Amino acid sequence: MDQLLSGIKVLDLTRALAGPLCTSLLSDFGADVVKVETRGSGDSSRQWPPFDGDRSLYFASVNRGKRSIAIDMRSDRGRKLLRSLALDADVLVENFRPGVLADMGLDPDSLEQENPGLVVMSISGFGPVGPDQFAPGLDQVAQGMSGLMSVTGAGEQTPMRVGIPIIDTVSGIYAALGITAALASRGRDGRGHRVQTSLLESAISIMTFQAQDYLSTGRVSTPNGNTHPTITPYGAFDTADFPINIATGSDKHWIALCSVIGDPDLAFRAEYATGKERLAHRDQLTKELEDLLTTKGAAQWIAEIRGAGIPCGPIHSIDQVFSDPQVEALQMVEQTQSADGTSIPVVRGPFWVDGKTLPVRNAPPMTLGGDADDVLTDFGLRPEEIEDLRANSVI
Repeated sequence: MDQLLSGIKVLDLTRALAGPLCTSLLSDFGADVVKVETRGSGDSSRQWPPFDGDRSLYFASVNRGKRSIAIDMRSDRGRKLLRSLALDADVLVENFRPGVLADMGLDPDSLEQENPGLVVMSISGFGPVGPDQFAPGLDQVAQGMSGLMSVTGAGEQTPMRVGIPIIDTVSGIYAALGITAALASRGRDGRGHRVQTSLLESAISIMTFQAQDYLSTGRVSTPNGNTHPTITPYGAFDTADFPINIATGSDKHWIALCSVIGDPDLAFRAEYATGKERLAHRDQLTKELEDLLTTKGAAQWIAEIRGAGIPCGPIHSIDQVFSDPQVEALQMVEQTQSADGTSIPVVRGPFWVDGKTLPVRNAPPMTLGGDADDVLTDFGLRPEEIEDLRANSVI
C-alpha cells in the first residue's frame, strides 16, 4: 500500500537539526528525500558529538530515510545540477540565512516560473523581516529570546536551557506541517507555495498560556522547577525510593489521589479545596503529600495511582526509557542497515496510520554523497554523465 506522501520528491538542502528533522518526518510518510550536501564537508552536524567511531550520532538521529548526494555548490556545473534537481522536485527545504538561496541560483520566484508546483520551505533563525533577519541563529539563542529559558529551572538555577534542542525540534515539526498544508493546497489548484518559519517564531508560539497571561494581564511568568506553573499537585514527587510524576488535571483527580494515598479528608480541607487554594498553598501541600508518598516505593504508587485513573508515571533515565515495557510494545526502535553493512538502530517516526507504524525507508546516509549514482540515475543521467561529474569534482 502506498504511504501518504508516496511519489513526493523532496530536495533537502538543510543542515543541523530543524531542517533535517522536518525532512525525516516527510520521509516517514513515504516521501523520497534527497539530502544535498556540500562536497567535501557535508552537513555541519556530521562533525558534532556524540560519535560511534567516526560517525556522528547527532547526524544519524535526524537523517533517517534519506539518500545523500554531495555537490560542489560553488561551481557553475554544481549550481546548474542543483537547480535541475530543484526543478524536478515537489518540495525544496532550506535553512540558510535570508538571501543565500537566491545567491545559489535558487531564487524561489525564478524556480516558480519553471516549476509552478514547487513548494519551498524556508527555516531561518529570526524570520524574513526585522532587524535580526540576517543574524545567525541556533536553538539556544531562540530559547533565550523567546522567554523559554526565563521560565525553566528552579531557584538560582535560572535562566536554564531546556535539556534537548527543543526549538530546533518544534521548528522542524512546524516546517513539516507547513509543507503538508502547501501540498494539500497544491492538490486543489496545482500551484506551489513559499512557506516560511523561524526558530524564534516557533519558540514564541510554544509559550502558550505563559505568553497569553502576559498579553492579557501583564503578568510575567517565573520558573517553577518540576511543578506545573498553575496547576497543583502536578509535578515530580518523592517516594520511598524514586521520584514519580503525578498530574491531577481536575478536582476529580485531586479527590481520588487523596483517597489512594491514604488521607481522603485532605481533599476537603479549606486550604486545598479548590485549584486556586491548592496553588496558593503549594509548598505546604507538597510537603504533606510527600510525607504520605514516602511510605511506599515508586512502582507501587504508580500502579495504585494509575489504577485510580490519575495520570502518573516514572521519571526515566535514557537507558530506562528503552527498557520500559510500554516503549518496547510501541517498537519505537528500528534496526536499519547502512550501505557498508553497519547496523544502525534509530528511533522511528512517532506515527501510526491505519493501525500500523511507518517503516524507516533506509538508514541515515552516513557516507557523504554515498547515494549519488542512485539519485542521478533516477534523475535520468547516464552512467558516463555521472562519471564525468565525478571526474570534474562536481559530485
